[in-house]
Amino acid sequence: MALHISATNPEHPVLLLELPWHLPLEEWPDKYLVPLPRGISRHVVRYARAGDEVIAVKELAERPALREYELLRDLDRLGIPAVDALGVVTGRTDEAGEPLEPVLITRHLGGSMPYRSMFETTMRPATMHRLMDALAVLLVRLHLAGFAWGDCSLSNTLFRRDAGAYAAYLVDAETGELHARLSDGQRDYDLDLARVNISGELLDLEASGALHPSVDAVEFGAEICARYRDLWRELTRTSVYPAGKYHYIERRIRRLNDLGFDVAEMQIEHASNGDTVTFVPKVVDAGHHQRQLLRLTGLDAEENQARRLLNDLESWMATQDDYDPDDPLSARPEVLAHRWVREVFRPTVRAVPRELRGTMDPAEIYHELLEHRWYLSERAQHDIGLDTAVQDYIAHVLPKARETLQLVREE
Repeated sequence: MALHISATNPEHPVLLLELPWHLPLEEWPDKYLVPLPRGISRHVVRYARAGDEVIAVKELAERPALREYELLRDLDRLGIPAVDALGVVTGRTDEAGEPLEPVLITRHLGGSMPYRSMFETTMRPATMHRLMDALAVLLVRLHLAGFAWGDCSLSNTLFRRDAGAYAAYLVDAETGELHARLSDGQRDYDLDLARVNISGELLDLEASGALHPSVDAVEFGAEICARYRDLWRELTRTSVYPAGKYHYIERRIRRLNDLGFDVAEMQIEHASNGDTVTFVPKVVDAGHHQRQLLRLTGLDAEENQARRLLNDLESWMATQDDYDPDDPLSARPEVLAHRWVREVFRPTVRAVPRELRGTMDPAEIYHELLEHRWYLSERAQHDIGLDTAVQDYIAHVLPKARETLQLVREE
């Protein structure tokens, strides 16, 4: 049987021909390999260089190799975080003509790490929680797309930090199945497998001394199930908000924030009976909102202030007719962000008399006004708007705050 290379890119077969396919993967010379950390796998896996690409090469039988190749391509089309499938090599033989196992080739995910490499030095529990949240987000996104993983584990996941965000990527789709829609039973089965696998992997780390002593491996495995269910419930709950009641949308964003997630994308669909909102969550590192707000608007704020301002900016952008996140020709976020500063942020802050602001900086004032609008809108059960919130804030909140500050100074 002749060597056959199936690839997604026409240029790849030429580059891949330079690799020693006549040798078992375990015997490849170092000159072909790239020394990157590898996770635990039931198959032989090596990183190699093909032209300018770093690729992951995995030996497995032909049928599962072709099946996984197609599944990874399906996940790519669905926009799911997973490694890119580049090709499958079949018809391999050694120099004596004996058959060798086919290989699946994927693109190495730059900047990613298998979980064991991340635990080489004892990881803090707070960082572990963020990694587990990232894995919960990945599992939810897979299930929303109709993909049953069949073997969710830390070993089958790569983690990457990107501009402060923690992201988890599927790296092994061998046991996966793609359906139009998953039943509750299929989701529960996947989730139970994740709980058992993750607890087992953490117990293994504990035995090697790499797990923080305060972490209970079994409880951590159960925690990802709880995080998944909370996130699934919040994301899949159908909500149609009456026109003008945008504080309902804000309430839902706050619930996601309380769960420890931030809104990476928000889509508002206008309909005759109200506005339907969908969210895409992400897990972020400390300081992420400060950096993002500074990049988009030039505003420098504290982390909680920045998160609140970014939520308001995101909500405002979603209502603009010239903004479509799926249309590359629509107004860019940076352009809209500066328009928001010019048309919303600055006029709102300037509406508060300078003599009443005291030592508060503009970001703090705007944050306070948003909080006040939220409080008034909740009480009125409709969005009262910023103008009304500003007037009420000036009339009722600032005078009391100044009186309290004066009493403190006198004491």
